[in-house]
Amino acid sequence: MKHHIAAALLVIAPYAALAQAPPEIRFDANVEPLTLPAGMNFGEVVGISLNSKKHVFVFTRTGERSTVHGASASQLFEFDNTGRYLREIGKDLYGFAFAHTVRVDKDDNIWTTDEGTNTIVRFNPAGRVTMVLGRREEAVEAAAPPAPGTPPRPGWGTFNRPADIAWDLNGNIFVADGYGNSRVVKIDRNGKWLKTWGTRGSEPGQFNILHTIANDARGNIYIIGDRTNRRIQVFDPEGNPVRIITVDVPFNKEPDVMLGAAPGSGSNPLAVSGAPWAICITPGPTQFLYVADAVPGRIYKLTLDGKVLGVLGEAGKQARQFGWIHQMACPSENEIWVAEILNWRVQKLVLH
Repeated sequence: MKHHIAAALLVIAPYAALAQAPPEIRFDANVEPLTLPAGMNFGEVVGISLNSKKHVFVFTRTGERSTVHGASASQLFEFDNTGRYLREIGKDLYGFAFAHTVRVDKDDNIWTTDEGTNTIVRFNPAGRVTMVLGRREEAVEAAAPPAPGTPPRPGWGTFNRPADIAWDLNGNIFVADGYGNSRVVKIDRNGKWLKTWGTRGSEPGQFNILHTIANDARGNIYIIGDRTNRRIQVFDPEGNPVRIITVDVPFNKEPDVMLGAAPGSGSNPLAVSGAPWAICITPGPTQFLYVADAVPGRIYKLTLDGKVLGVLGEAGKQARQFGWIHQMACPSENEIWVAEILNWRVQKLVLH
C-alpha cells in the first residue's frame, strides 16, 4: 500500500518551488476585534471559526477550574458580527480540558476538538451538545502508558490527541487524529466509523503530527497539514492521494522565533519555514489556500494546486506580527481571522 501511494503521488507531480520569491501582500490588522466582558481575558487562543451570521467562535486554553472528574482548562466563547461578547458555550463541559480547534459546519453547528479529553463535541446553534465522538479517559484510573519508543495502538472508536475536523458534501466527518495516532478517520454524519488511513512516518500517505485539515467547496479534496514533515498532503474523500504541496519561500531576515529552537539548528522540525501549523480555504467562487507557519511566522497565499501567490507577516508580538498561529478562518479571500498561542489574542486581517 505504501509503495502504491508513493507511485500515485509521483505520477500526479507535487508542487515545485517557485523560481523567485512571491510578493509581499499588504494588509491591515486589528488586534482587538473582539470585546470580552470586564475582568475576562483569553488564554492561549487555539481555535477560531465563523458561522453564516459572521458570529465568531473562539476556543481558548484558560485558567484551570475544578470539575467532578478532573481539571478543565478550556472555554468556548461566541461573539456577534461586531465583536460584541454574547455567551460562553459548554461551561465546565466534561469534554473540555485542553482546547485544540473549533469549526462551524454548513448548518451552523459548532464542533470542538479537545486534545486533552480525546473528544470531538458537536453543539447545535443553541449551544446544546448533540453528538460526541471519542471518549475521555477515566480520572479514577489512568491507562498505562506504552513502553518508551512504542506508539500506542490506534483504537476503533477512540482518538489519541485529535487535532481537527472537516466534512465532505455528504456530511461525512474527517478527523485529523494527529498527535498520538497519526491517521485520518472517516466517520459518517450519524457517527458511524467508516475507515481510517495513514500511519506515523515520512513516506507519502504517512503523517507526523497531522495537525490541521480542511476541504474545498466541492468536498472531494482534503488538505492535510502534515506539520513535522513540512508538507500538505491532499486526498479525495476515500483517502486516495491527489498531490503533495510544500511551501518553499526564502526568508532573508533574522526571525523572531520567541520560543523554541532557531531555524537551521536541525533539532526542531517545527522551527522550519513552511511547516504548516494552520490552514484555511476561502469559500470562493475562486478558492485560495492560506497556510501559516511558526518560523519565520508568516502566512502564505496559495492556489489549491500549490502555487504560492504571496506572503504576509512575520513572527513577533506587535500588530501584523504573529506568535504561533494555531488556527485560521478565512471567510473571504481578503479577510483572515488568526488565533495565536503565544500572544493570547485574536487578530483580524484585511488584505489589500
